[in-house]
Amino acid sequence: MAAQAEGRNERARRIAVVGGGPGGLYAAALLKRLDPDRDVTVWERNAPDETFGFGVVLSDETLGGIEHADPVVYAALQEDFVRWDDIDIVHRGTRHTSGGHGFAALGRRRLLEILHERCRSLGVRIHFRTRAPALDRLAADHDLVIAADGVHSATREARAEAFGPRVTEHRCRYIWLAADFALDAFRFEIAETEHGVMQLHGYPYAADASTVIVEMREEVWRAAGFDELGAPESIERCAKIFADALRGRPLRSNNSAWTTFRTVVNSHWSHGNVVLLGDAAHTAHFSIGSGTKLAVEDALALAACLEEQPDVPSALAAYEEERRPVVASTQRAARASLEWFENLGLYLDQPPRQFAFNLLTRSRRVTHDNLRLRDAHFTGSVEREFGCPPGTPPMFTPFRLRGLTLRNRVVVSPMDMYSATDGVPGDFHLVHLGARALGGAGLVMTEMVCVSEEGRITPGCAGLYTGRQAEAWRRITDFVHTGAPGTAIGVQLGHSGRKGSTKLMWEGMDEPLPEGNWPLVAASPLPYKPGGQTPRHLSRAQLTDIREQFASAAWRAARAGFDLLELHCAHGYLLSGFLSPLTNRRTDAYGGSLEKRLRFPLEVFDAVRAVWPAERPMTVRISATDWAEGGTTAEDAVGIARAFAAHGADAIDVSTGQVVAEERPEFGRSYQTPFADRIRHEVGVPVVAVGAISSWDDVNSLILAGRTDLCALARPHLYDPHWTLHAAAEQGYVGPGAPWPDPYRAGSRRPQTGRTDAPKPRLSLGG
Repeated sequence: MAAQAEGRNERARRIAVVGGGPGGLYAAALLKRLDPDRDVTVWERNAPDETFGFGVVLSDETLGGIEHADPVVYAALQEDFVRWDDIDIVHRGTRHTSGGHGFAALGRRRLLEILHERCRSLGVRIHFRTRAPALDRLAADHDLVIAADGVHSATREARAEAFGPRVTEHRCRYIWLAADFALDAFRFEIAETEHGVMQLHGYPYAADASTVIVEMREEVWRAAGFDELGAPESIERCAKIFADALRGRPLRSNNSAWTTFRTVVNSHWSHGNVVLLGDAAHTAHFSIGSGTKLAVEDALALAACLEEQPDVPSALAAYEEERRPVVASTQRAARASLEWFENLGLYLDQPPRQFAFNLLTRSRRVTHDNLRLRDAHFTGSVEREFGCPPGTPPMFTPFRLRGLTLRNRVVVSPMDMYSATDGVPGDFHLVHLGARALGGAGLVMTEMVCVSEEGRITPGCAGLYTGRQAEAWRRITDFVHTGAPGTAIGVQLGHSGRKGSTKLMWEGMDEPLPEGNWPLVAASPLPYKPGGQTPRHLSRAQLTDIREQFASAAWRAARAGFDLLELHCAHGYLLSGFLSPLTNRRTDAYGGSLEKRLRFPLEVFDAVRAVWPAERPMTVRISATDWAEGGTTAEDAVGIARAFAAHGADAIDVSTGQVVAEERPEFGRSYQTPFADRIRHEVGVPVVAVGAISSWDDVNSLILAGRTDLCALARPHLYDPHWTLHAAAEQGYVGPGAPWPDPYRAGSRRPQTGRTDAPKPRLSLGG
């Protein structure tokens, strides 16, 4: 108990490490090296040479951290690394190779041997074939307990209430195997069998050995009979399926078994003097090679924080603060990669090079720009197959919707400005939309324009329910067409439904007006937020009236000169309220099944399409998920998109959420794009992707990979009205996809900036 009490206000002197994997061993070695007087003990329940898997891949970033922290370990690793640059993608008998990637790998057993030796040389005690003492005893006898006992961590489960673990199982089965020869690249091979799609992930880890992972959807695994085969038969069948990749050679096992990947997330990484590290704290799918990498980086950060902070509690708090954002980012990338492989069947019919590019950029960590730097020849071949003219980035290729050709793939996303008076757009709207039209986007969208006074969100919302409003909009479309020729301008029509009669956004978003409220209507009498106004249930007669309001607004929009019309069926507004089962509780013909929930939005679409000029395109914005239990699912979104496409929608603008106040979105870079991607490939309709797309590199990557046809950006266009022109300048592009207005040509070159120096490595622990 004395050691524990002393460690509460001083640096850890007596340390227990539960789990002898790479993360636990490396943490033990670092902590002992930094302070030879420390007492560091590792408990490992397996024998020294027992380990799961075969090869380990480490990035240059991770190796740089190891080199700074422990040159001895780095030098030993260098002697055994197998290095290569290429990734091979084999699909339908064709191999595409992308180079310049820079991998380093070695056998997992060899990695453990190096770390065992380093620990022994430093005086770390390692108990093999020994379970660690009970956690409470360890915590009482030590200043610090490091739980590095893996994805099935007994330490984490012993204090589950404190750590708050959440474990998610995914849809694929996989098995970790090896082959006794060295592949000459990181190889992805796709097999289309009578039972479904299977894939191989393989890479060399020694001069005469390669890791081979075979993966497939659960239903494919069962259909192929793997659930009824023993391990030897499974392994033999895998070798036959991927005989070409394996050159006819067999596969071998290391107590391998089929399993499903589990994503581990913890609400807290430490409790008292116990801290989680590596897979015990977090997991990330093997398809981005991150498990050992994250564990080693955890060890580096934990050791640094224990050196920098005055006591254990401060160090553990600093460790989590430093590592959690990095891990969260990696887990988002891993989740994107995992889901890409889960949905691999969607992409099989893509053009061959686009398929390869899609695979390479699946996690969003590899992008068009850095792939072009790594392998300009490969990326150029993808661009040519896509149809990019020489010197033209994908985002500046034209796109046709019905009779409208957009000169590039950038859309200024609808953004409510709450600056109209009596629904009439004024000078603010002229300057706002005009500036963005001059900024080079192919399509500029208005905010949601309301179809009736009662359909407004706030008193500042714009409308198209009077002739005066239509005349004001005509002034804006005329400016866009004459001042920024070649730019298209679209109008988004909508009705607030239960989310109306609220304050201006900057006065209190979604908060009821203190006075001057108007009555609300919705699919069902459910308030958006507790304490908010309860809307009236819409009768059949009222539905007819609202449908005609949409049609009248569309007729005015056509006369006002808009090039495109979008029907707003997202974000919990009126039409969205019919689509979601969380907001539509009707028992008549307009509620219940998805088909019935679609009925009124489709009636409105048909009424609008009937008055909207035939040559002008119509799109529909949907919320592809409610981010809430029991709400719209990704499968529902596909059905919704398919229904609108069947009624003549030219594209689906795929957003998410904002339907119910209790939503829990999974935010992240381009986090909504997978929903658009799925709709595009399952329905075969053009899509607009939106949501945290902020760089031109993201736009190029998403377009070239075939995940979307157009990219809508909101906040970036508030930050920079000339975002598209600046994207062209930064890429050195001069062409018809982004012409500078004559008065602005003098500013078409990026201004010079002062020098900036790169930061030094975060973790430099001495020589």
